[in-house]
Amino acid sequence: MYQRKLPLDLSCGIRITMGIIGAKWKPCLIDAVRERPKRPSELHREIPEAIPRVLDQQLKELEEHGIVEKKVYAEIPLRSEYCLTELGRSLLPLIDALDDWGEEHRAWYEARQ
Repeated sequence: MYQRKLPLDLSCGIRITMGIIGAKWKPCLIDAVRERPKRPSELHREIPEAIPRVLDQQLKELEEHGIVEKKVYAEIPLRSEYCLTELGRSLLPLIDALDDWGEEHRAWYEARQ
């Protein structure tokens, strides 16, 4: 099982934030579960360019940091869903700011392609 090699750097607010959401798909995952809980398969379909194993690992890390909560239902077959915690909801203004910045500068980056 994967274990983080370096502990979370608590010396600076930016380092804390980047340690928690600084992976390629974490902001997308947070955004994907903002409205309602979603099953892992739904998240895989929403972010098809990501390898499912990577999404699952990043979801697990977000869960360990208290950003998302995984609910497992005792059904057959087993069913699980991810939803944002209150701590995770506090990140939504940051996720929105990242999205706004990207949208504002999309044309500049498209022109460079």
